[in-house]
Amino acid sequence: MKWSVGKIISKRAVLTPDRTAVIYEDTPITYGALNDEVNRVCNFFQEKGLRKGDRIAVDMLNCPQLLVCYFAAAKLGLIFVPLIYRLMPRELEYQINRCGARLLIFHDDVLKNIEKIRSSVCVEEDKFIFFKSNSVGSPDCPGWAIDYYQSISGRLSSEPVIEEQIDLEDPLAILYTSGVTGDPKGAVISHGQNYFKSFHIIDYTDMRKDDVILCHIPLCHSGGLCVAATPCLCRGATLVLRTKFDPVLFALDIEKYKATIVVAFVTMLRFVLQAGILDKVDVSSVRVLFGGAEVTTKGFLNELAGKGLHLLTGYGQTENSSMVLMPKDALRRKQDSCGLPNFFSEVWIQNEKGEKLAPFEVGEIVATGPNVMSCYWDAPEETKNTIVDGVLHTGDQGYTDEEGFLYMVDRIKNMYRSGGENVYPAEVERILLGHPKIENVAIIGVPDETWGETGKAYIVCREGETPTKEDIINFLNEKVAKYKVPKHIEFIDSLPLTASGKLRKSILEEMHFNPKTTEKGDN
Repeated sequence: MKWSVGKIISKRAVLTPDRTAVIYEDTPITYGALNDEVNRVCNFFQEKGLRKGDRIAVDMLNCPQLLVCYFAAAKLGLIFVPLIYRLMPRELEYQINRCGARLLIFHDDVLKNIEKIRSSVCVEEDKFIFFKSNSVGSPDCPGWAIDYYQSISGRLSSEPVIEEQIDLEDPLAILYTSGVTGDPKGAVISHGQNYFKSFHIIDYTDMRKDDVILCHIPLCHSGGLCVAATPCLCRGATLVLRTKFDPVLFALDIEKYKATIVVAFVTMLRFVLQAGILDKVDVSSVRVLFGGAEVTTKGFLNELAGKGLHLLTGYGQTENSSMVLMPKDALRRKQDSCGLPNFFSEVWIQNEKGEKLAPFEVGEIVATGPNVMSCYWDAPEETKNTIVDGVLHTGDQGYTDEEGFLYMVDRIKNMYRSGGENVYPAEVERILLGHPKIENVAIIGVPDETWGETGKAYIVCREGETPTKEDIINFLNEKVAKYKVPKHIEFIDSLPLTASGKLRKSILEEMHFNPKTTEKGDN
C-alpha cells in the first residue's frame, strides 16, 4: 500500500492547520507551521542528494526539530535513526557506522562528543548538521558543520516531489536497543508498523483531538517517538514538550496546560513525588497516565494514587512497543500485573518446545501482531533467533492468569532498567575486561530507590593488582553512558561458575541480597 507516516503531518496541515500541534518550552507551534518546516527540511535533504533508503542519524534533545527531521525523513522514504543523546562517543560511533548513516543532525549540547568521532564515522563531510539551542553559553556552529537554520532558510515550504513512492512496508526508523552479546541492535520499524502502534495507543487512551498529551520522555526513545508523539500528531491533538525532564515543571505543566494524557517513566514519577510538588498543583485534568519502563510496587502506585495520579502500567520492548497495557478498570484488582495485550497484539507464554502454556505456568513471553518490528538492521542471525515463524521471542519470562493478564517473572537476557533505560550487563562487562587490572567481571541489576535499578559489578582483579572503585568508574566514564556505569562495585576472589564453566549470576544475586554469603563489601 502506497502511503507513509509523512502523510500524518501533511494531512494535518490541510485538515487542522491552525490547531496547536506542539507546545515546546511554552511556545505553541501550529500544524501548518510544523509542516512548513518539515517541507523545507525535505527540500534541503533532497538538495543534499539523499534518496529513499538512505539513513539519517539524529543526536538531539527533545525539540520540535527532532520531529521535523523525523517527518521529513518519512515523507522522502529516508530511514530515521534517533540516537540516545546520553551516549558516549564510542557508542555513538558504533551505531552511526552500523546503520551507515549518510547525514547526522546534532544538538549543540552534544558537540564535544561529535567532535571526537566525526573523522571516524561514515557520515559524509558536507552532511554534519548543527542545531543551536540558543541556551546560555551554547557553542556556535563549528566550521566543519552546517547550521540547521541556515540550511533551510529560503527553501520552499511546498510539499516535496517524491521520486520513489513509499510503501507501508518500507522501513521508517532504526531504533537501537542493546543486545545480550553487548552489541546494540537496530530494531527496524516500518511505516505500517508505526501506524498500528499509533492506532493502538489512540484506542487505548481514547485519544481525542482536544486532548493535551504531556511527554517529557526523550523522543529518541520508542516511548517518546512511537507511543507519545506519533499517535498524538496522527490524532490531531497537542503535544507538550520540554528539552529535558524537570520534576517541578512536569507537575506544573499538568496544571498549566490541563494535560489529559500523560506519558512518563516510573523514575520520572518517583522524582516528581520526591519534589513534593503534587500537593501544590491541580492534576484533576489527567484522564490517562501510562508508561512505566520498570517494575513498580503497590506502595509506589498507592502513593501516586494518593496524589491524584493513577499510573496504568504496561509491558513492551523497542521491538514491539506497549504490547501489553493495563485496562483502567482493572488497575486496583490487578496491581501486580502488566495488563492485557493491546488491540493489535497477541501475547502468550510458551515453553522451550514452543508449546503454549496454561495459566500460571512460567515460560517465555512471545508475541505477534502488525506492530512487531520487521527485523534487526544488518543482523540476519539475530533476527532469525528473535522472530521465529513470525513470532517475536522477547527473552523475558512471565505467566498469565485465568483472565489473560500478564505477569513478569524475570528477564531471561539479564537486562535491567535504570531510569527507564535498558542496560545489558554484557556490554559493560566486555569493556571492563579491557581494564589492565581486571581479570574477570560480572554485573547484575539491583534495586535502587532513585533509578529503579542500577548495576552492581563483581570484579576479580589480576594477580597483584588492587584497583579502586574510582579507578573502575573513571575507566567507564568516557566509554558508556552514565546510566550504564555500575553504582556498586565489589571485589571478589573468583566468580561462581557451573561445572561446565558458565557463570552463575543467581549466586551473585544471593550474595547481594544476603550479604552474609560474602566476606567483602562495597569498596
